Amino acid sequence: MLGAFGVGGPSVDTVLTDPTTRPGASLAGQVNLVGGNHDVEIEHITLGLVTRVEVEGGQGEYGATGEFHRVGVSGPLRLAEKQQLSLPFEFVVPWETPITAVHGQHLRGMTMGVRTEVSIARAIDKGDLDPVSVHPLPIQERILEAFARLGFQFKNADLEYGRIAGVHQTLPFYQEIEYYPPAQYAHGINEVELTFVTNPQTVEIVLEFDKRGGMFSGGHDSYGRYTVPHSDADSADWAQVVDGWVREALSHHQQPAYGGYGGGHGGHSRGHGAGGVVAGVAGGLAAGYVAGEVMEEVFEDDGGDE
Repeated sequence: MLGAFGVGGPSVDTVLTDPTTRPGASLAGQVNLVGGNHDVEIEHITLGLVTRVEVEGGQGEYGATGEFHRVGVSGPLRLAEKQQLSLPFEFVVPWETPITAVHGQHLRGMTMGVRTEVSIARAIDKGDLDPVSVHPLPIQERILEAFARLGFQFKNADLEYGRIAGVHQTLPFYQEIEYYPPAQYAHGINEVELTFVTNPQTVEIVLEFDKRGGMFSGGHDSYGRYTVPHSDADSADWAQVVDGWVREALSHHQQPAYGGYGGGHGGHSRGHGAGGVVAGVAGGLAAGYVAGEVMEEVFEDDGGDE
């Protein structure tokens, strides 16, 4: 009976070979098990990447913590009393995994970890949680450096639950890196939000500008979207490119052009949180339903305790 409540049960400790990674790269390590006071039947051992996401619902915005990528380490096995067992693993991090560190410095507002789940038959499951640091890819790093060189001041970063219209996403959320503008742009914009949506070939850069109102007009949001190949990381003056993006947004009364990073033509609309143009995890669900019903299944609301 005590075993069913986890008393005298096995212990689990996951050790990452290197807790730093990049989108599309891998994480490796081993799950170390030590048997308790009795033999146990383990049903499976699973790893999951977990993070915190902001969700817009009927009651306003709230934080949810949950798993967005899951991999198996082991199927059923028997762990004998006091037995020591080490199970190696390695898995690829999704290309859209958000950045949590830049130049070795933690990005304020971001949290990421690997959660280990050891499912034990007829007993309380065991678990472990290890922090992970996700560094930018070269092209992402160049663009972040360009914002810094132009004088943009980092404000905060978070993850918004939802979809960006017209952009292919594999994860149910996107990252927003928020900046205050430097003096040369401050007359036209209050702040800028930068989003990367990455795949093996390219990075989609989506910019949202909170534009200041004029004497006869109110403020409004303006958007830009640009596609950049990974191979172009070292082939452009990115400060000059980003400056062009920002000035393009300032000069447009409507939404700015988008296309290649040199600029294209067309309009862009963006879903924001559970409002705007949002698709659910399963796709095609109404925005109000997404935030409530589906999120409860995918992410676990932490009630603000963390």
